[in-house]
Amino acid sequence: MNYTYILTCADGTLYCGWTNNLDKRLKAHNSGRGAKYTRPRRPVVLSYYEAFETKAEAMKREYAIKHLTRKQKEMLMRRDGGLGQGMGG
Repeated sequence: MNYTYILTCADGTLYCGWTNNLDKRLKAHNSGRGAKYTRPRRPVVLSYYEAFETKAEAMKREYAIKHLTRKQKEMLMRRDGGLGQGMGG
């Protein structure tokens, strides 16, 4: 399974990414081995994710989410109920 996810950082900002292992990736972000963006903004919390069968689908969704405004991302998280309620898989 592949996932597109949104993290809420300690400073209140949002970060979007994709992975094939959510638990491992979240631990990487929180240990400082994740994205450069999240390193100084720890701890991060998983706020939203969508599951997909393929890497390509997850990456395409990540690209789309990254082009949303913050307000649109917040609406997406609220509308779909946050964790695990996405439109994928």
